[in-house]
Amino acid sequence: MRASRLLSLQMLLETRGRMSATALADALEVSVRTLYRDVDQLSAAGVPIYAERGRHGGFALLPGWKTTLTGLTPSEAQAVFLSGLPGPAQDLGLGGDVEGARLKLLAALPAGWRDDAQRVSARLHLDPVDWYRESEPTPHLATVAAAAWNGHQIRMHYASWTDTVERTVSPLGLVLKAGVWYLVALPVAAAAPGKAKGGPRTYRVSSIRAATALATPVRRPARFDLPGYWAESIQRFEAEIYTGQAQVLATPAGLQGLRVLSSAVARAVAAARPSRRAHGRVVVTLPIESVDHACGQLMRLSPQVEVLRPAALRRALVQRLRATALLYGLDVL
Repeated sequence: MRASRLLSLQMLLETRGRMSATALADALEVSVRTLYRDVDQLSAAGVPIYAERGRHGGFALLPGWKTTLTGLTPSEAQAVFLSGLPGPAQDLGLGGDVEGARLKLLAALPAGWRDDAQRVSARLHLDPVDWYRESEPTPHLATVAAAAWNGHQIRMHYASWTDTVERTVSPLGLVLKAGVWYLVALPVAAAAPGKAKGGPRTYRVSSIRAATALATPVRRPARFDLPGYWAESIQRFEAEIYTGQAQVLATPAGLQGLRVLSSAVARAVAAARPSRRAHGRVVVTLPIESVDHACGQLMRLSPQVEVLRPAALRRALVQRLRATALLYGLDVL
């Protein structure tokens, strides 16, 4: 445990430079007193750590000194190989860099760990694209990614639901969800170039028709957290899109069909309790976007799923079933 902590202390100083005793202790989750003992032990082992006093002082390594150790345990090395997704890296133009980093990491690992690390990519493969879908073409992803990484604004032509518009944005990050790339960015006001207009917004990268990186630097919000923003945006999206509810009766087969409609419906199915209805059917209250949308989704699950309410949804299903029957020459009442 302590050996791992000493390596972590050394890596923190290598990667972050000078750090105060308090910051190091917080990062390592130990007391300042324990931190001082760890520093003494590293110094005794020959690691050139020195201390500087004063307001901006702290601990640091001698300039130019670098360990040849990776500081990785066998499990950590395997995790690194698992995290390198070849598909997304290739999309971002980093395929060669990822492969180069993989080879360098292999060379730095002890010989006994190399087989374990390589076994990960041989036995585990991550495919982020959902079934029955292909990755969307994203010809401007590399430009957008480079601007996001370097902190430059982008001028882009973006195809919205109604029209293609020109936008200047300050990129904050990229998100890959189910094989689809999204850009999180701050819109820039046309009347005041360089100043953000409102909060962050999400843009589908495949809808970008043209993109040009600008020289204007991005003023990144100090407390912006990309994972936190994305989690909140998903919750907000579900709250906005599901405007109503429907109560249905579902057989076991119907429950299976409902689970794949959306994550929100799957949660509703998981929360349902067996009822006393005939044939073992279960009453489930589902979130729905609209009557028309729910009608299209639930019709294909009939007769395994029966709508109880709202009445408007029942009527819409009956009308669609009658129209379908007439289309195929069936007599209906």
